[in-house]
Amino acid sequence: MPSWKNIRNDFPALNQLVNGKPLVYLDNAATAQKPRAVIDALTRFYERDNANVHRGLHALSMRATSAYEGARARVAKFVNAAAPEEIVFTRGTTESINLVAASWGGANLRPGDVILLTEMEHHSNLVPWQLVAKRTGAILRYIPVTGDDGLLDLRQLDRLLTPEVKLFAFTHISNTLGTINPVAELCARARKAGIVTVVDAAQSIGHMPVDVQAIGCDFLAFSGHKMAGVTGIGALYGRRALLDAMPPWQGGGGMIASVDLYESRWKPAPERFEAGTPNFADAVALSAACDYLDGLGRAEIQRHDGDLARQAYARLGELPGIRLLGPPGERGGLVSFALGDVHAHDVVTFADEDGIALRGGHHCNQPLMKKLGLTSTARASFYVYNTPEEIDVLIASLKRIQKFFGG
Repeated sequence: MPSWKNIRNDFPALNQLVNGKPLVYLDNAATAQKPRAVIDALTRFYERDNANVHRGLHALSMRATSAYEGARARVAKFVNAAAPEEIVFTRGTTESINLVAASWGGANLRPGDVILLTEMEHHSNLVPWQLVAKRTGAILRYIPVTGDDGLLDLRQLDRLLTPEVKLFAFTHISNTLGTINPVAELCARARKAGIVTVVDAAQSIGHMPVDVQAIGCDFLAFSGHKMAGVTGIGALYGRRALLDAMPPWQGGGGMIASVDLYESRWKPAPERFEAGTPNFADAVALSAACDYLDGLGRAEIQRHDGDLARQAYARLGELPGIRLLGPPGERGGLVSFALGDVHAHDVVTFADEDGIALRGGHHCNQPLMKKLGLTSTARASFYVYNTPEEIDVLIASLKRIQKFFGG
């Protein structure tokens, strides 16, 4: 069992004052802080091994290539992919989903086909499907959210899983509600109907075990910066048979087998989807993040983050006039709330005076906000370095805010 209080020492950015107060970083759903092990891995690569990959025969290039492909194998192990070739490096969740929408969607969707989504999707798992629907003539349909409890109305699933549905895309953990969706069940029901599945794992990848074979998904997308990795790197898991049947999304160096003046031939996946110079240094840092999180234990991380979120939910619920979103029981490591008539941006600004980093806004969930009759919420999100004492600091700050605004 990790010593959670000591873990804070692994993260240099946390050792600072904000507005004269110790930093309480509760914006982890937006991006997580980076442990020294990840920072050192990135620095070490640039200091010793920096060279372009796959194209050089000199020592540095071969070392860089080995490190880059080693990172692919490490990420494959992290999500239990069947082979490293099922991992495509991207800039993150958004690019991964856009890749599937443009490549698989462009090649397979026809007028009248249905793309099934949910009302809790982040814009990154909604807008790409809107774009491909307009290009192909496909139709969007949605599983409804029940209300403030933040659950999917799965009673509607049999009605919605019609023969016209070709793709079903849904989030693993909602970035606003904290809801943990039953992704294995959803994938199993879709698979029986011959429907391709896409899982948005941006909020789950660094907070709980993620096993693509146990989930049974066809595609899974995630970002490195939300799992203690650096920004600008993420991955798409895709079943090998699907990846090999998909056309390239972008063209350029690295993804071709041969080029003539009027025709080109492509490498197999994953190289087919990694045109240009890849983000090899950040992939190495992502591998270090995988090592760090597995060293803590992802099941232990899930218990830690979930315990903090449930404690925060209960404590927040004691404040007068507060509206809490998401399930009161099992949830991911975040809580969104509306503090009476106080705008979320005011909540975040005042909390910052107390050294607390929160997030305020629509959280790239505008359709969900409209469904719930809200324009914005404040959000506290937790990670391995957060403590129950920081919840005390948050509650004290919110009481001060309520007093200031006359609540």
